[in-house]
Amino acid sequence: MWTKDIDIHEVREIRTRTNVYFGVGAIQKIHDIAKDIKSKGINKVIVMSGKHAYIATGAWDVVKAALEENGIEYVNFAQVTPNPNTHHVNDAFKLARDFGARAVIAIGGGSPTDAGKSVAILLENPDKTAEDIYEFRFTPTKAAPIISINLTHGTGTETNRFAVVTNLEKNFKPAIAYDCIYPTYAIDDPQLMTKLSPKQTRYVSIDAVNHVVEAATSTVASPYSITLAKQVVELVAKYLPKAIANPEDLEARYFLAYAAMMGGVSFDNGLLHYTHALEHPLSAVKPDLSHGLGLAILLPAVIKTIYKDRAATLADILAPIVPELKGTPDEAEKAAEGVYAWLKSVDVPEKLTDMGFKAEDVDKLTDLVFTTPSLQGLIDIGPSGNSREVVRKIYEESL
Repeated sequence: MWTKDIDIHEVREIRTRTNVYFGVGAIQKIHDIAKDIKSKGINKVIVMSGKHAYIATGAWDVVKAALEENGIEYVNFAQVTPNPNTHHVNDAFKLARDFGARAVIAIGGGSPTDAGKSVAILLENPDKTAEDIYEFRFTPTKAAPIISINLTHGTGTETNRFAVVTNLEKNFKPAIAYDCIYPTYAIDDPQLMTKLSPKQTRYVSIDAVNHVVEAATSTVASPYSITLAKQVVELVAKYLPKAIANPEDLEARYFLAYAAMMGGVSFDNGLLHYTHALEHPLSAVKPDLSHGLGLAILLPAVIKTIYKDRAATLADILAPIVPELKGTPDEAEKAAEGVYAWLKSVDVPEKLTDMGFKAEDVDKLTDLVFTTPSLQGLIDIGPSGNSREVVRKIYEESL
């Protein structure tokens, strides 16, 4: 496989809509980034993060030094949780506004970056709130510059125009997508990912797989999203077991990070459908549920549902984890069972009942899919129709 010819210590600049610095040691590029934003008149920033990882990984030491050597003042908002909510965004925006921040630096996984993107919108639209953003009361066309320093290998949000934030009061977890929230710069440094727990390692990697399965099978999929999907599944299948066995394996972390980055680009183009549309109500109702775990639980039933409509594509991209598929519509059950067997092989066997969901919850969850802003749009591009029955069946078969 071509991966053996890659020098993982060679930091590369990968140009998408975002300039991504990628490779072991890429965190040092924050010095160049800080110099660049300073040259553009940005003297104050807000740093968005969770409570611990930004320090434990060593990322903050480097970022802090880069800001200080360039005379950039900063204020920290280190209160972002997994599945961030509108309260986080509003509180961080008030802090940033009062401080005079003109850019956002997010350090962490998808949650700090998504919350940071939302704050960036509010900095340029200070009369609005997070609720205005996520209930689609206006269409943002501008945002403050965003720098994403990625500490996980799953979401791909460091390379795309998406963000997700929960409205706790309404159990809504919508997704937004605006060109103005592409990060200006992103850093993917595998060295910063070695502290991920085994569970986090599994869940974020499965998130990347879900991104590309959906992007390759939506009604707006393209050869580009399908080609990326095949490579992502191949890399995750090869390197996830290695990262689980040895969290310090930099080669494994490198290629999982590369897979996740490609996954972000893939769904920036091919978009997402059933798995994400149905997972968002799960983690909106139960915010402690890991997004990646919720996706893993739903994936076999989604595969079973869509296989007849995308048999050839799925047989091709799933070959690294379900190699015996031939691409005929009658293999739906076999494909779903093969995906579930792979999930169990990486120690993710859970079902919805293990997370506390019951059969009587299906109606409420289905309602949330169709009432949460933006999720109808995902269902509409699913390959097997947009009916309530399709949604109900996936939930029921995931119990």
